[in-house]
Amino acid sequence: MDEAIEWTDRRIVDGGAVEQGFRLAREAGVVPGVLWLPPSPIASPAPPVLLGHGGSGHKRSERTASPARWFASHAGLAALAVDGPYHGERVPSPLSAAEYQGRIADEGIDVVLDRMADDWQAAVGALGALGMVDTDHLAYLGMSMGTRFGIPLAAALGDRLRCAVLGKFGLRQGPALHQGLETPERMATDARQITAPALFHVQWHDEIFPRDGQLALFDALGSPDKQLIGYTGPHAETKPAAITLWRDFVFRHLAAAPHR
Repeated sequence: MDEAIEWTDRRIVDGGAVEQGFRLAREAGVVPGVLWLPPSPIASPAPPVLLGHGGSGHKRSERTASPARWFASHAGLAALAVDGPYHGERVPSPLSAAEYQGRIADEGIDVVLDRMADDWQAAVGALGALGMVDTDHLAYLGMSMGTRFGIPLAAALGDRLRCAVLGKFGLRQGPALHQGLETPERMATDARQITAPALFHVQWHDEIFPRDGQLALFDALGSPDKQLIGYTGPHAETKPAAITLWRDFVFRHLAAAPHR
């Protein structure tokens, strides 16, 4: 099967930014995604921010869509999100955490990690081939499950990745998660291959990913320029100030990069 994009819904959102849904047909299956573009035509394709959602969300969750709209309407950047495995349009109806974690574990976590990295790269490549995004200057932002699948992707992107914002995830996990999802050696190996500037967010009282495992993952990142931020509170808590730091970090590194 040739990879082809089918455009779905289109609407104008905050500040005139364009939100465009799509489905990318691949040999391994269909990749459902959303692309956000700046409101005004620009001379060259905008660098995209790849947004990975958490385990309780999907590509259009407000935690994903809100920063996407900000990047497109205020920063002049594109933003791209795709559904995670067994999330969003990849399943007929929403699955509980135990259900989707069990399916990932049954399939094999390494298999799913590799497939998600391939899906992301295929989506970027297809949009780049249409002249809609700059495929040489990319950023990644994703917390929790967004970091689980973002680290292998960030490693695969190499020097095309200009920065990454990661966190709420570590080399150890608590009993709430399926044991088959734990891959500390794979995560540490992939993290060491990431050399782009990185911002890592730790929730100091995270009940899902122990703090020492999060700090160990930060330590494993191969980025010469990496920063650590920590906030009190449980896993699901995110203070508005933290989101501002994430956005500013991406904008500073991606908008300043010369692009075609």
